[in-house]
Amino acid sequence: MSGQHDQRNHNVHAFEHPGLGRKRARSTPKGRQVEPRALQEIAELLGERPRRRDLLIEHLHLIQDRYHQISAAHLAALAEEMRLSFAEVFETATFYAHFDIVKEGEPALPRLTVRVCDSLTCAMHGSEELLATLQDSVGPGVRVVRAPCVGLCDHAPAIEVGHNFLHDATAETVLAAIEAKDTHPHMDAYVGYDAYVAGGGYALLNNLRSGERSIESILTVLDDSGLRGLGGAGFPTGRKWRAVRGEPGPRLMAVNGDEGEPGTFKDRLYLQTDPHRFLEGTLIGAHVVEADEVYIYIRDEYPVARAILEREIARLPAGGPAIHLRRGAGAYICGEESSLLESLEGKRGLPRHKPPYPFQVGLFGQPTLINNVETLYWIRDIVEKGNSWWNSHGRNGRTGLRSYSVSGRVREPGVKLAPAGVTIRELIEEFCGGMQDGHRFHAYLPGGASGGILPAAMDDIPLDFGTLEKHGCFIGSAAVVVLSEQDDMRAAALNLMRFFEDESCGQCTPCRAGTQKAVMLMQRPIWNQELLGELSQAMRDASICGLGQAASNPLTCVMRYFPEEFMTRDAAE
Repeated sequence: MSGQHDQRNHNVHAFEHPGLGRKRARSTPKGRQVEPRALQEIAELLGERPRRRDLLIEHLHLIQDRYHQISAAHLAALAEEMRLSFAEVFETATFYAHFDIVKEGEPALPRLTVRVCDSLTCAMHGSEELLATLQDSVGPGVRVVRAPCVGLCDHAPAIEVGHNFLHDATAETVLAAIEAKDTHPHMDAYVGYDAYVAGGGYALLNNLRSGERSIESILTVLDDSGLRGLGGAGFPTGRKWRAVRGEPGPRLMAVNGDEGEPGTFKDRLYLQTDPHRFLEGTLIGAHVVEADEVYIYIRDEYPVARAILEREIARLPAGGPAIHLRRGAGAYICGEESSLLESLEGKRGLPRHKPPYPFQVGLFGQPTLINNVETLYWIRDIVEKGNSWWNSHGRNGRTGLRSYSVSGRVREPGVKLAPAGVTIRELIEEFCGGMQDGHRFHAYLPGGASGGILPAAMDDIPLDFGTLEKHGCFIGSAAVVVLSEQDDMRAAALNLMRFFEDESCGQCTPCRAGTQKAVMLMQRPIWNQELLGELSQAMRDASICGLGQAASNPLTCVMRYFPEEFMTRDAAE
């Protein structure tokens, strides 16, 4: 129901109860009333845009961008305009962290929001102290809040002022940006359409579309190259494309650009420097699986990447699939493929039960190819140069290239394109300029927040798929965070668990309650390791998706590999 009063309720006679007398009829209509002014504002804001359910999140962004918050009146008006119940709109809006909902009766929020990242790398570089300083320093009209990872771990601490992201932020630079009203994203130079075509871009796609290059030849190269999904799951790309082709049409394609794993920022680099290499790979994938529509989901913390894609997609020649650019809204869980699909459909990002799998029943119930940004970025190079080129790279018995997002206590953080299988010691010394002055290598996260933590003594493990699992870790999206002897391992594990507690979608009890209980237990001076171990096992065994299943990896690794942390604390107690 739309949220307006059902007039039939108004005519129902009040019932009588013996001894109570006749019950008084309602003096006001049942249900939330829509304010005419709010309805007019929403109608004008949406303009000629379709009112389809899958565009609900996009429409919520329009309201947030215009008014810097979303009032209860605007939520009700949006529900009316889209012919949805208020509950449907409210539950979706409140699920996503970037929608600032002002409930009925509450005062309006300040127009400017400053978000201070408090994920692990930023916390290591003083973001908690910076948050407190800014909260005491800003004037009226500005609010300062904590935020999870914003994808700028190589420039920690990172702060968002409006939609302008400040690198290596200090209180002085943040206050200066506020004073200057510098709140819009800044776009650097990148390879545009003309330059990309001049360098041979889209020749492969055109040959494929013309029939000069067969679909089977593309799939064979991908099979032989061993390219795997680089978003974290590592599923063989060629096999995935064949699986989708094997399902009856029509088929769709979805691109996962929601790299919300703390420590990960490689997709941002590729989207903001060479977007057409990614777009060509996307269009090749769509052609292979015969998808008529492509949905690209980009995290909200990447406004520059989104603006670049909007501009460059408009420059593509006609004749290809329809490309829809969709904007995330601050939900780490939407990096999980089925949650991504739910969000693309305009709903809360709750993971789906499997089977059926997305390649069978995906977006809007159709077979769907889902690939990560970086996976698609490499398609052109691998096909044009051949799988022998791709396989010529690698170390320690591994093959291919990997984009390692490196942050923490290294001298030169950033995205490091290195041979797959490089060890952490090789990565630090050869690609990152060594450790920062005054820091000694102590520990590292090989695969982001959920990939576990290993001690410096285990520095000879190839960083690739299948090499870390026996140690209770995994490579994931190759987000490497380096810690020194000055960092507290227990505090690092607690920081990561708090992130998972915040980002749990709440659908299943093992994850929702498990992460909360873990945080409570980890805040105590002395950890009950037996109880934490039992809790971790329950989360791994019974959670619906990878968030809950992997959330305890840093915790269990710290208990396993850093016993001195507990002996020191216990002795002090």
